[in-house]
Order: sequence, then C-alpha cells, then structure tokens
Amino acid sequence: MPYSLKDKRVLIVGGSSDIAAALATDLLQEGARVTLAGRNIEKTTVAAKAIGDAVRPMTLDLSDEESIQAAADQVRTAGGLDHLVSVATERSNGPVASLERRALLAAFDAKVVGPILLAKHFAQLIAEKGSLLFFSGLAAWRPSPGLVAMAATNGSVSTLASALAVELAPTRVNAISPGVIDTSNWDTAVPDKREWFRQIATSAPVGRVGDPSDVSAAAHVLLVNPYITGETLHVDGGARWS
Repeated sequence: MPYSLKDKRVLIVGGSSDIAAALATDLLQEGARVTLAGRNIEKTTVAAKAIGDAVRPMTLDLSDEESIQAAADQVRTAGGLDHLVSVATERSNGPVASLERRALLAAFDAKVVGPILLAKHFAQLIAEKGSLLFFSGLAAWRPSPGLVAMAATNGSVSTLASALAVELAPTRVNAISPGVIDTSNWDTAVPDKREWFRQIATSAPVGRVGDPSDVSAAAHVLLVNPYITGETLHVDGGARWS
C-alpha cells in the first residue's frame, strides 16, 4: 500500500515561517501529528496556535547543541519520530566586503551546522521509512552579487543531504531548493515586493513566483516516496534556467 502520513509524527524546525505553516496545515489535513520547533518559544507557540490546537510547539535552537539534545530527548520520551523537516534560515546578505563573521556563522548554524547536529541527535529516533528533509535554495545554482553567504549555505545543504543519505541509510535524507516564494520574509527584504515579484514572474518560465503551497506539495513527495533519497528537488519555476 502507498505510504501514508496519517498518524505519522513530523517535527518542523523553523516553525514560525510561512512555508512551515503551509506544510504543517497540509500535514494536519492528512492526519499527521505535527510539532513546530523554534528558538523563540513564544513566537513558535503563536504560530502553532494559528495553525490549529493539535500542533505542538517546542523549543529548539539550531545554534545551541544542548537545545537540540534536549529537544531530541523530549522526542525520545514521546516515542520517536517519523519525519524531521528543517526550514530554518538566517539571512547574511551583502557584498563580501561588508560581511561580518557573526552573521556568517549564524547563517551556517541555521542551514548547515544545525542540520548536521539534528542528524546527530535525531537520526536514531526516526522510524522505518522515515526521513530527514532540509531546505536549500536557488542562490546556490544561480548566484548573484550580494548573495555569497546564501549561495554557500544553500549549496552546502544539497551536498549534506547526499552525504547523510549514504551515512544514515536506510533512513532517507533529501533537500528542497525553493526559488522566489511569496512569503512575508520579502515584505522588508526589497523596496517594492510586488514590483519585484512582477519582474521575477516576467523572466520565470512558469510566469509567476512561487507560493508556499508549491513548496509544501514538493515536500509531500519527498516525505511519502520511500525510494527517493540523497536528492535535491528544485521548486523554482525553472528560474535556474532563465
């Protein structure tokens, strides 16, 4: 029978993002048991409540291994996990000459070091046919000035997924690489969000920017297909080629 997410235990790290909310909502509709984790428990609790009373909030700071260990201990006590998804990110954009070490380390904690530590502490708790899913991004395949840190971290995620898929087998490990997705993160990231989206849509082969539901649908494929591991699924509307 096809693999079902009904009653599967899913932990989403970086749980206050729009993409996390879309994924959590879709997972709940399939009957999954969802936990949102973030370093700010108040913010994460608000995000969880907005999705539904069944969503459980949890504290997990990707820059703090003790926090990751504590979260893993909670999951172990609760009986384990089927899937772990990390959508966490930390922006460190700007010209190379202006980049600061502290911001760079925070970006790598969110995208690379943190996920490695998640694998360290959670892989043993993942049930049969379960998986780890990490988030890469378009900047790794289409670099541009001012996005060196983003390109480096996102590229590392893709390599990490392949390496962990081999080491942690048969537990599956995959990555998603979204393009420009219409989320609230862009509200302050660019001067005119709608105008910028219009420009992106004009050059994209699919003729639009992405929606969180597009990413959630792709994540679903990687969660339920037991024969996909070590892959990076690009959800960018063909933007790599435009």
